[in-house]
Amino acid sequence: MKLNQLLKVGGVAFVATLGLAACSSSKSSTESSSTKNLNWQEQTELQTLDVSKVTDVVSERAQENANEGLLTLANGNTLKPGVATSYKVSKDGKTYTFNLRKSKWSDGSKVTAKDFVYGMQRTVNPKTASQYSYLLDHVQNYAAVTKKTMPVSSLGVKADGDYKLVVTLSKPQSYFKYIVSMPPLFPQSEKAVQKYGSSFGTKSSDQVYNGPYKVTGWNGSNDTWKLVRNKDYFNNKQTKLDQITFSVSKDPQTTLNEYQSGKFDVATLSGKQQVNNFKKSPELNSLPESSNVYLQLNQKNPVLRNLNVRKALSLALDRKGLTNDVLGDGSFTANGFVPTDFVKHNGKEFSDQAAENNKFNAVTYNLSAAKKYWAKGLKQLGKKKVTLTLVADDVSKDTKTTEALQSNLSKLPGLKVNNENLPAKSASSYGQSGKFDLTLSLWIADYPDPITFLQLLESNNSYNYGHWDNKQYNQYVDAAEGKDANDANKRWNDLVNAEKTLTNNVGVIPLYQQVLPQVRKDKVKGLVYSPTGQGFNFRYTSLK
Repeated sequence: MKLNQLLKVGGVAFVATLGLAACSSSKSSTESSSTKNLNWQEQTELQTLDVSKVTDVVSERAQENANEGLLTLANGNTLKPGVATSYKVSKDGKTYTFNLRKSKWSDGSKVTAKDFVYGMQRTVNPKTASQYSYLLDHVQNYAAVTKKTMPVSSLGVKADGDYKLVVTLSKPQSYFKYIVSMPPLFPQSEKAVQKYGSSFGTKSSDQVYNGPYKVTGWNGSNDTWKLVRNKDYFNNKQTKLDQITFSVSKDPQTTLNEYQSGKFDVATLSGKQQVNNFKKSPELNSLPESSNVYLQLNQKNPVLRNLNVRKALSLALDRKGLTNDVLGDGSFTANGFVPTDFVKHNGKEFSDQAAENNKFNAVTYNLSAAKKYWAKGLKQLGKKKVTLTLVADDVSKDTKTTEALQSNLSKLPGLKVNNENLPAKSASSYGQSGKFDLTLSLWIADYPDPITFLQLLESNNSYNYGHWDNKQYNQYVDAAEGKDANDANKRWNDLVNAEKTLTNNVGVIPLYQQVLPQVRKDKVKGLVYSPTGQGFNFRYTSLK
């Protein structure tokens, strides 16, 4: 979605009343009305059903369709009602009051405001170790709770009876309404958490759900699972599908064969040849993502703390060759860390403005300049040879990417790069524990604001696996989130300056923006897609 300006609360209180979308019922041409089953291919494994601990797109997709937050994200980054039927914001932008509908968990118990309070408290509780707890960093007393100087009960979220939730922020946050649509802020059943203990969310049977579907058939490690219609969902009558069956298929040719044979109704293509073969087919959907695939550099490694080395690595990468010749799926070269065609302010695209008059163009391919920076960096380090390990997922696309990067980087004299392509869960674990020199990372925007990317590289952010730390960068991001939060122009400039600082210091190496080349059978209707978040909402999907 192209957003014309940064969203802001404004100076007056307002009430947003949200209308439910409707979709006409239909029957599948290939299945009976009692077995309306959509077969979906995933590229990586499901990792968790604990909404506080989600870190990957596949797990978020399952959770956002098996659970319901206060609001839900729909087409074009619009918000639809979830458990909240309406909400209001105070004049100072610090207090959000949500009015809740009556709804149930999949065990038949009622969902109340206390479940939202408990869910947010559990996400912020240091004992939970949620990597996404920072989403609540504007909520009153967040910092004190995370530092254990105040109890979790002091977090600024309160239940006013069963069906009114009040969230108090320490400072205004114009995009908070998007944040409440994300899993870490979903309601959680304290009874279920206590019942299942350490196994909570580690398999589908050790969880309860309040969304249109329930997850079944996942034992914590298998490659298949299902979303099955949740009859206790408040809007069950609008749900069209009885079941969505997910299967992990990593090999591109196997995936294509199974799509063509009818095993999959929806699948992701891989590589130029597969995409070209479907270019004239109505089944091909090229879906742009508000994303960035980038390299994180572990700066606990003294070699990667050297700025000249980092500049050399970035300039040695042929991004156009990677996107056009190796991937060939519509993905395109990144202009910076924050994606292009993502957000505008006063008619200016963020990524364009951040690239203006930069001292260093980090995303160009210039091998001769790269060799000069490399030689200078090695001289400063007193080295002639360097070996680096590059960690990534083992899906075909990432394997092709790391092979191309390895080939590019080998042109720097004295550099050897060893690739380690691992299952998604292992690759994520390596990233979190710092067992890498370079790691291939993907971030898809959670909401339409540059901060969803820029806050990742603050020194204390749990997703800053490379431990990049720049005082000036932190100051710009802090100003945008603090003293300038209510001044759209100043806030925008803070964020632009943060991006410039990141680029000039090569805090990360941006590679490309993803376009998802998805093939979909004609019978699949009403699939809601958003370029941010996990992408797909099955609430209104049907088979005809």
